[in-house]
Amino acid sequence: MNGLTSVMSRGQNFTFADLTDLSITTPTHQTTGSSTTSSSSRGAGFYFRCAVIIIGVVGTAANGLVLYAMVASKQHRKHVLIFNQNLLNLASSLFMSITYSVRLGNIYVDGMHGYLLCLTLLSEVPGWGPFLGSLINLAAITVERYLKVVHPVFAKKNLRKWMIHSVIPFAWFAGIAVAAGVTIPTADVIDGVCYTLVFWKSHTAQMAFGIWYFLSFYVVILLIVIFCYGRILVAIHRQASVMAAHNAAGSVSAAQTQSKQIRTNVIKTMILVSVLFAITWTPAQVFHLLLNIHSTLSLRGKGFYAVLFIAYLYHCTNPFIYATNFDPVKRILLGLIPWRKTTQPSETVQMT
Repeated sequence: MNGLTSVMSRGQNFTFADLTDLSITTPTHQTTGSSTTSSSSRGAGFYFRCAVIIIGVVGTAANGLVLYAMVASKQHRKHVLIFNQNLLNLASSLFMSITYSVRLGNIYVDGMHGYLLCLTLLSEVPGWGPFLGSLINLAAITVERYLKVVHPVFAKKNLRKWMIHSVIPFAWFAGIAVAAGVTIPTADVIDGVCYTLVFWKSHTAQMAFGIWYFLSFYVVILLIVIFCYGRILVAIHRQASVMAAHNAAGSVSAAQTQSKQIRTNVIKTMILVSVLFAITWTPAQVFHLLLNIHSTLSLRGKGFYAVLFIAYLYHCTNPFIYATNFDPVKRILLGLIPWRKTTQPSETVQMT
């Protein structure tokens, strides 16, 4: 039967990206009404939304600083995919903070304008779309690094700039298309309340989406990261052994050594970003899969708040990895500290 196949909350929409008013009771299949939630759960949901707003603001500011540092060091032209990764993270953090701020107001939505507001500011589309795009972009960066390190001859002959640049619009379009394509058919406004990812045509459709989403945006991404960076680390170890032998013979120049070190630094940065994604988003991805498979899933609200809180930390923690491990970004950001005395002028490093 068509209806609310997930828990509904009072005054808020129910989505994967925002389950802040998760009910303690078992979900019911109904087309109207709302489930009761204990006062303690509602209080936890309120503080959780406030925490997410803070995370979104910090993530927006941090990603903005990283983008500025990349532009100032001219690395945005040399590493367009890494620049796009931070741009996607900035958009996701910005819209996440805006969406949760609007939801705190418990706005009554009605009519066509209310429905449009539901699909834009009150839904997960603005923040979820760029996040999905960032996962696609992360996989593209991983494959690019893999080809350049493990198969350098093939990459030099076949990997063109237009191929890399084409990933940028594709990541944005694909991420937003998936988020909007799933949200719009499953959203509606009832009694002034916005509900999204609720009105599935059938439980089979919801379950199929849950499995496809888990495989496409979690399992496949992790497999790409594990395989590619595993092969990359093996290749770097071999290259390091060869360079050590050449260094002993005095046949390796300082420029070659610096180039290898810079490439290793970039790979280290992206590995840390990938590990952070795996750690922070694994609980939420597993929950999302279970939620779509078991329509009668019952959860404790506070436990789920902790799961989502850990997941959202990815948005504000991710840019600090670039700030501390990506040398060109690190130098520019250190230069912004007013009380830090710079003994040498910043030098832009030519990266491979």
